[in-house]
Amino acid sequence: MAEAWVRMELDVRTFDADRWAPYAERCRAAGVRLTTLAELGDGPVQRRLLYELNKECAADIPGRGPFYSYEEYLRERVDVPSFDPRGVVLALAGDEWVGMAAASDRRGSGCVFNEMTGVRRAFRGAGVAVAMKVHGMGFADLCGVRLVRTVHHPSNAKVIAMNRMLGYVEADWDELTS
Repeated sequence: MAEAWVRMELDVRTFDADRWAPYAERCRAAGVRLTTLAELGDGPVQRRLLYELNKECAADIPGRGPFYSYEEYLRERVDVPSFDPRGVVLALAGDEWVGMAAASDRRGSGCVFNEMTGVRRAFRGAGVAVAMKVHGMGFADLCGVRLVRTVHHPSNAKVIAMNRMLGYVEADWDELTS
């Protein structure tokens, strides 16, 4: 029998972003800047770059299976009511997209949902993922919700540990709605 996926949530009312500021400072010192897809522009070129980054990072998710084609990605992940370019945090080293932390607007379920956090291998271990997730916490406020939820394959121990470090707790919640 397969292990159940790990469901987690964080109440942003108790989240202290200032505690994690050194991660963003470390990124800046290394020449990595944080922005959002909304700030860069949500056009065809940016969507293709987002797809390529997401595809590369998703290859390391346990149990992920084959990634979407570009057309499927747009249909399933971008051209949906829950997609909001303000919820897609990007880490850039110069012009290179090196990380993403995408959250969707699921206010119908009282939350935003962390769809994907990923960093290209050459940039892992430098705190980029933490910096992106912290940068993206404001998206919950933009959506008028207090919860950020996520789900992970049980063998994705590093990401689960990172979320616990940030204050996420395991939670039992039903499927998400828009």
